[in-house]
Amino acid sequence: MHPVHDIEVPSDIAAFVPSVVEIPRGSHLKYEVDKPTGLLRLDRVLYSAVHYPVNYGFIPRTHADDGDPLDILVLMQEPVEPLTIVRARPLGGLRMVDEHGGDDKIVAVCIDDPAYAHYTSVEELPPHIVRELDRFFRDYKVLEGKGDQVDVGAMYGRDEALKVIQASRDAYDRGEGR
Repeated sequence: MHPVHDIEVPSDIAAFVPSVVEIPRGSHLKYEVDKPTGLLRLDRVLYSAVHYPVNYGFIPRTHADDGDPLDILVLMQEPVEPLTIVRARPLGGLRMVDEHGGDDKIVAVCIDDPAYAHYTSVEELPPHIVRELDRFFRDYKVLEGKGDQVDVGAMYGRDEALKVIQASRDAYDRGEGR
């Protein structure tokens, strides 16, 4: 089974999307699924004294503007082992532009975590969580010498996030990213 291609995504993406976690919350290690094999590959160790503030992964059967599956940030209480599938409700997103071009990050909550399952929009999140996500993506590449190449836009809402997810699903269905 390949985590990018073989996990079903429901037609009702507003309820939840399956999210494959690559990087557990609290990690300094940047893992990525290797596209040809589906195995987990260490991309790098973060250069900065920061760690991933959420479980970070992707939505299967999507193709984003940066050429990879669409990124998703899953808010929940615990770090999750890499390659775990988590059911996540999209709340909004962040649009980044880095050295590879446009790079959306969908912000979601784990629907199976009672501490987060009740959130339905980014506006409901504690302001500190939103600031922490924004700050992480502004800072995490600075010591690599790539910080001036990262532009982080304002957080957008649920409707826009659903449009971004659907557009990336449509791109995948057209054969992009395979």
